[in-house]
Amino acid sequence: MKIIIEGAGQVGSHLAKMLSQENNEITVIDDDPARIRQLSAQADVATLQGPSSSIGILREAGCAAADLFIAVNPKRDQSVNIVSALLAKKLGSKRVIARIDDEDYLSPENKLLFKDMGLDMLFFPEKSASDEIVDMLRHSASTDSMDFARGKLQLAVFKLDDDSPLLDMDVAGFSRAVAQLQADADFRIVAISRGGATLIPKFDTPFKYHDYLYIITRRDGMPPLMKFLGKDKIDVRRVMILGGSEVGEMVARQLALQKLDDVKIIDIDRERCAALSAELPDEVSVACGDVRNADFLQEEDLRTYHAVLAVTGNDEVNILSCVVAKKLGVPRVIAQVENLEYLRLAEEMGVDSVVNKKLITASRIFKFTLSDKVRSVRYMSGTEAEVLEYTAAPDSRITKAPLKDIDFPHNAIIGGVIRGGDSFIAVGDTRIEAYDRVAVFALPDAVREVDRMFK
Repeated sequence: MKIIIEGAGQVGSHLAKMLSQENNEITVIDDDPARIRQLSAQADVATLQGPSSSIGILREAGCAAADLFIAVNPKRDQSVNIVSALLAKKLGSKRVIARIDDEDYLSPENKLLFKDMGLDMLFFPEKSASDEIVDMLRHSASTDSMDFARGKLQLAVFKLDDDSPLLDMDVAGFSRAVAQLQADADFRIVAISRGGATLIPKFDTPFKYHDYLYIITRRDGMPPLMKFLGKDKIDVRRVMILGGSEVGEMVARQLALQKLDDVKIIDIDRERCAALSAELPDEVSVACGDVRNADFLQEEDLRTYHAVLAVTGNDEVNILSCVVAKKLGVPRVIAQVENLEYLRLAEEMGVDSVVNKKLITASRIFKFTLSDKVRSVRYMSGTEAEVLEYTAAPDSRITKAPLKDIDFPHNAIIGGVIRGGDSFIAVGDTRIEAYDRVAVFALPDAVREVDRMFK
């Protein structure tokens, strides 16, 4: 595909590096020469310096022949993204996407308005991050999770600690043990993340200390699975938010609607605290102080909270704050971490879950580079693999025979199927039918072949 990215900030640079690895033809536009030089040194992409709203620059970049135009300019006023995306569409780009910074644009009527104007998608990374954090609090027993068809199938990530009952087992032994616990338990381990590498497991794959297991199950299979793993769902009623960032404010607003016992947000900037006090609902209390100060956090009764969310603008502060909170006995800690190299470090240091805006954004945009049969794409923290939900097309290769007789890519695995109102875990004898919704876990080198099988 020919893809043009407008903006070489953090999000734009990450997308350029990721999409260039997929054998796409990438051109990046930015008016900042320093950002252009930095990206050119890190990725094999074409670059063009100049204002993104210049019709001449857009023509020179090749908008007339672009398959996808992504506007992610990091300027404070991101309305420039909407302007450049609309211009690119008029110049001939097939599909255009724009980053925004106004939540009101995402209302159903406004999204329809922008769709009529020619924008194929709007995305607000901070809003996506806040939504993910709130969802993590809802699935408090797992490190990460993903629902298919409103939870008919659920994918959850569990970390094997030193007291895990699985440490002396392999995949087949685990299956037998859970079946003995509940005869109709239906699940599948679709991946294991170990030391930064992702494995598609076999029946004889053994579990090891600090493995992360990616397990897909039906909704009714999750309780017995959690019981066997020794994982208890945390009833999160008191939440402390460290950092009055845009993400922190959005999370606080969403939690205020849930009528929790206590939601507190802390920031070091007095002016920001005053603004938060004035703008947030009464259900949210605001405190001013340094979240790096453990004594201050204890004075704010941090020990009594069920969850701590660290969403300052500093990755190191977020990680260390969560480590302190965990040491003080907080059951659930979540950190926003933007440096991809820190994600594994945060997990190794005891952070329960991490959120990364770049990965969330990449998931949504990567969908536009695949066929129209993919319903959703998700990058999950701790693995380089992608979780995809497909709709099987009539007469597609995936429908031609049972799964055991189909040459499915070895670096991918089908976890479950949703057919009408029913959901079930896929096994070798399963035959995919037209219009089935299928949950797939795939390593990057297998995604294109998987995509072809569903067309």
